[in-house]
Formats: sequence, structure tokens, C-alpha cells
Amino acid sequence: MATQGPAKYSPDERPSETYEDILRRDTRQAPAFLFQGPTPDLGLEAVAASRYFDPAFFQLEVEHVWSRVWQMACREEDIPNVGDYHIYQNVGRSLIVVRSAPDTIQAFHNVCLHRGRKLVTHNGNKTEFRCPFHGMTWACSGALKENPIAWDFPQLRDKNMSLPDAQVGRWGGFVFINLDKNAPPIETVLGPIPEHFAAYDVAGRYKAAHVVRAMPCNWKVAAEAFMESHHTVTTHPQLLPWLGDVNSQYDVLTDYVTRQFSAAGVASPFVADENYDEAAILRAVAGNTSRTAGAKGAQLPDGMTARAYMAEMTRTRLAEADGRDYGSASDAEMLDPLLYNVFPHFSVWAGYAPTLVYRWRPEGMNPDRCLMDVMILRPIPEGAPRPPSAPLHTLTESENWNDATELGGLAGVLEQDMANLPFVQEGLKASANNLVHFSSYMELRIRQLHRMLDRYIGAAAATR
Repeated sequence: MATQGPAKYSPDERPSETYEDILRRDTRQAPAFLFQGPTPDLGLEAVAASRYFDPAFFQLEVEHVWSRVWQMACREEDIPNVGDYHIYQNVGRSLIVVRSAPDTIQAFHNVCLHRGRKLVTHNGNKTEFRCPFHGMTWACSGALKENPIAWDFPQLRDKNMSLPDAQVGRWGGFVFINLDKNAPPIETVLGPIPEHFAAYDVAGRYKAAHVVRAMPCNWKVAAEAFMESHHTVTTHPQLLPWLGDVNSQYDVLTDYVTRQFSAAGVASPFVADENYDEAAILRAVAGNTSRTAGAKGAQLPDGMTARAYMAEMTRTRLAEADGRDYGSASDAEMLDPLLYNVFPHFSVWAGYAPTLVYRWRPEGMNPDRCLMDVMILRPIPEGAPRPPSAPLHTLTESENWNDATELGGLAGVLEQDMANLPFVQEGLKASANNLVHFSSYMELRIRQLHRMLDRYIGAAAATR
């Protein structure tokens, strides 16, 4: 079936069809919050390429950003039982995130207050944290429990020797930590996210996959590759027949929360014309994404768009998998990449399909390397017990994303991104003019990331 589509795209003009236009044509009314949000004028200034590799700028991030922001440390399901703990490490800091009581999660610096040894080096379960060096011991609540030679520490008799702790915040089954005791609560930082995600029960989902990979690029280089969609035309060309890329929607909802939406089941403006073939869209999507599994071999019913048919297939597939009724869910919530980011390093997809989660961190204290985590959260079938949380799969230096078969079709897309990122890092370091230019709208989220970095670093400098 040929459909009257948008006019042929010209690089000199904004696409004639917007994401909102696509929402208005959908078979079911999309929630109001999916429509265009705030797009503040963040200027057109370039940023210095050196902020992606300069050790001095990296140190500013360590001292004034990572020490003061909310960081996603783990999922609650990673520590389901009292005494379960997870080690979260970033930029030289190590924290023990422990379930100290049935509904209490705390985070303590993973350092013995005697001679500085790390108290634990692997995730596990303990009734107490006993230093392997000299045996000084703390309860899971952080209180000092035993000093084997207390008599020889007269200076500590009247001193609080509890483990220093960090703030802990919880939302959607995620556990966040903040080293700054004066930081605003996690609820303030998340802003509209709890309301926007209320229907998707992210807390009630289970971690079906968790893969982490070390990458030879700055953490911002990696994160920014997932903050705009217009690189699809050259990096992911196989997606063009069925994904709206250059007409994606970008919003800055708050200082901390940004988002981007791309329409699935429609051709990219780069390849669409006035008479594009809906059946060809369906054929193109087959085998390209696990989020629309079932498209392979499917025949498009007469009079139905590929997007509408894909959404209906997804409703049926999800209902069969988990026993829930998705009859009233919008096409967008069934199909579209709906990415929300929380400054500085956490991204979570909205919608009813399996939830994708990204996290980026520096690898150790190296500005030229980072770690990227990818998680897939799946709904728990109605009436079924919670499945066990997937173990962490750490890719080795000789492996690539395609070795993470649990990620399905996403693995190949991620590996295409890896064809760019190391060379972005090399190019930034070789830059003759030391400048990076961002577009005004499609790279708005990247501008906001740098604006917030400058705000944290600048505020710290102003108080010196």
C-alpha cells in the first residue's frame, strides 16, 4: 500500500512532518506528556574539545560534579534480602549499598576507618562488615561493632566511628546515591519522571539483562551518542526505512531531565517521499529490533499503516507474554524509543515494551575511557513470581557488543556506535581549533548536559 507521505526532505529546511504530527495520526490518543515540551534557547556557542580529555577539566568534574550529583548505583532487586550489598564505584570512590533492614537501603563508604583497606571487594551478603586486615567490624547499619584492640585506641573512645554514609534515593526499583549530604532529594532531581512513568511499573519489572563494556572514549562522548537521533542516517542506515530520525522530538523538561522521542513504523525523512510504501516499512523492520518482534513474514492488512500494524502486533505479543491488557495503550507507548535522561549519567526508556536503561561513568580516573552499562527490564507476568535478576555480563577487551546475545538486536546497533566513539575521542584530541559545535535543536540535550556541567563547576568556583 502506498501512502501519501511528507514532502521530500531537504537539508536546508526543517522536516515538514513533526513527531507530534505522527502522534495525532495514531490509532489511539497519546498521553499529553508525550507532546512537545520546553525547548529553551541555549545559544549557539561552541564548547572546548579539551573538556573531553583534559585531565584538569576531568578533575573539576570529579571534585564538583560527581561528588554532588545523584548517581544510579544499582537496582533494588540486586540486593533483595537483608544483608545483601552491592559495590558501586566511580572516579575513585567506592560505596557499599546495603539492605540493612527489610525496607531500608543505606550506602557507606567502602573504607575501613582504621588503616583504609576496602572492607569488601565483591558483591554478596553479610551480617557485618569485618575488615580483612585487622578485624575492625561494622554492623550493616554502619555502626562500629567491634575493635579487637579498643584498649589501644584511647583517642577513639568518645568518637563516632560509624562508617561515613551517602544519601540514598529510590525510584522505579532503582537505587541512587549522592555523596553530598546537602544535595536536593532525588524526587526534586527526577522532576516529572515518576508521573510520566506511572503507567509502566518500572519498579515491578525484573532485570532480564545487564551488560557493561569498557570503551576508549570520554564518558560524555559515549553519553552524547545516545542524546540525538540524526546520526542514524550514516551510523545506523538499516533503521532509516522504519524510524523517524531527523524529525525526532527533543525536550528540556527541567535542569536535570531531558528527553528525545523518535517515531517507529514510519520512514525517515531522509528516504521517505510523497508515495512511500507501507508494506516496505514492515518488511524493513523484520529482524531489526526485538521491540517489534513478530514483524518477520507478516502481511500488512489492507488500509492499515505499518506503524498501526506494528503497534497492534506489539500489544498482542506483550499481552500473551505477561497477561496484561494493552488495548488502550497508544501506538507511541508500544513502539517508540522514548528516552529520558537524568543528569549526568542515567537514561531510561518510557513505554510498555521492555525498558532499556543506559548508564555512563568514567573508567577509574581516566578521562579517555569510560564504562557503559546497558540493562533490559521486562514486565513480570501476572501472578508469576519475580524471576531472578540477570547477573552482570562484563565484556572483555576481546569482545564486542555482539557477544552480548542477551541484548538481541540492540547489540548490533550498539556495535555500530562503537565504530565511531574511539575515533571521536582521537579526533577531539587532534583538533586544530579545539572547538565542538552543536546544533540548536537536535543537539539541545547535549547543550543542556554541558550547561549543567558548567553550572556545577562554576558554582563551586564561585564559593572558593
